[in-house]
Amino acid sequence: MQLKPILEKLYAARSSVHLANDPLSFCHRYQRPEDQEIAGFIAAAFAYGNVKIILKNLEIIFSRIGSSPRAFVEEFEPARGLKLFAGFKHRFNDGRDLCALLLACRSMLEEADSIGDYFLGCYDAAAEDITPSLIEFTAAILAMDYSTVFGCRTIPGDSYFPFFFPSPASGSACKRLCMYLRWMVRPADGIDLGLWRNVSPAKLVIPVDAHIQRISRFLGLTSRRQADWRMAREITASLRKLDPHDPVKYDFSLCHLGISEGCDGKDRLRCLKCPIAGICSVGAA
Repeated sequence: MQLKPILEKLYAARSSVHLANDPLSFCHRYQRPEDQEIAGFIAAAFAYGNVKIILKNLEIIFSRIGSSPRAFVEEFEPARGLKLFAGFKHRFNDGRDLCALLLACRSMLEEADSIGDYFLGCYDAAAEDITPSLIEFTAAILAMDYSTVFGCRTIPGDSYFPFFFPSPASGSACKRLCMYLRWMVRPADGIDLGLWRNVSPAKLVIPVDAHIQRISRFLGLTSRRQADWRMAREITASLRKLDPHDPVKYDFSLCHLGISEGCDGKDRLRCLKCPIAGICSVGAA
């Protein structure tokens, strides 16, 4: 059985149920692109761990941010933010890290008017993919002045703020940053938003989480075992053969086989109803 027709059917089967079970849903709460861009940056940063806890904690953040994330960030003052988000915690990150993230957003808006335009200042359109762009982007954000949040020019050792901005240079899969780029760059299709039109979808690298890691191995998209940047690029290279202009098109659909449909590679009863069972090394066994 051919891979592309099956993945195309899977892509067409995406639903509002899947979206509601995804951090991307917070972007769709807002109508203005400038609000969606900020909402996505925040939502993607905290998209690690159990999905129910992710959605719960994002609900807390956005309930305090209010009706316009863009306006909130433009007017953000760290002293007030530290009080507003006192006691907030999402696994490694706390309210202080969140305030540093919001300050980074404000700094990008002040310098370039949008996160997208700030990213363009780091973007290498001639590169094979976003690897060098992401290295420069994360380095620039981590080099910003966060003294109004942390009380010192450098990020203190007890802060997990750098966890928001891993780099391909260190070998990290950079899952959340790749996911944010997918949301912003891929053409608007009811799921992704297509806000950054000056970045090519062909340059994107797939966000590798536990679900993509597992399912990509089942489909033979990668032979690697470690969820790192090399695996992300290998999976993307396999998908680029199916669609060179939009290689991460199938990411949302594949990921939600795990997130929303419960695929874990162990429950064979789920395989009976799985749309990719015929091409999956587990389902077809």
